[in-house]
Amino acid sequence: MPFRVVTSGEAEQSDESLPAAERVMAHARGKAREVAARVGIPGGGAVLGADTEVVLGDRALGKAAGPDEARAMLAALSGRAHEVMSGLVLITERGEAEALSTAEVRFREIDDALMEWYLAQGEWQGRAGAYAIQGAGAVLVEGITGDPSTIIGLPVAELAALLRAEGLFPA
Repeated sequence: MPFRVVTSGEAEQSDESLPAAERVMAHARGKAREVAARVGIPGGGAVLGADTEVVLGDRALGKAAGPDEARAMLAALSGRAHEVMSGLVLITERGEAEALSTAEVRFREIDDALMEWYLAQGEWQGRAGAYAIQGAGAVLVEGITGDPSTIIGLPVAELAALLRAEGLFPA
């Protein structure tokens, strides 16, 4: 499918009183609506908004503001399982459709040498939970339950289902 990437100007304002699933969907919805309002919905096409949250226990780990915060997030994830949620909002001329996908990631123990190496890669920047499994962060992961595309931030099966329902992708 032909597509164009348009960065949303929507600020990710996390309302900590909302459950993580509602928060991730609110972010995806806000991004999609902002782009649709600013750029418009292409005829016969759609605008897609997506957002991803890393959740450890009852705490959502956003994007680290600096290396010290990234270190703290990764240390909290070390040797533990956590949940990753990715939300999608598709806006067409007919309206909005939404999907939420979740997966579990289990991290191996991160020793000091691995921590310093990973932080030096800079990959933690702009990433929920301060890591990216599709890059160097793969070495931090012991196992995954669920769809890896959810963890990367664009759940492919859910996106295909949304596009199919709108007649934008083969059935």
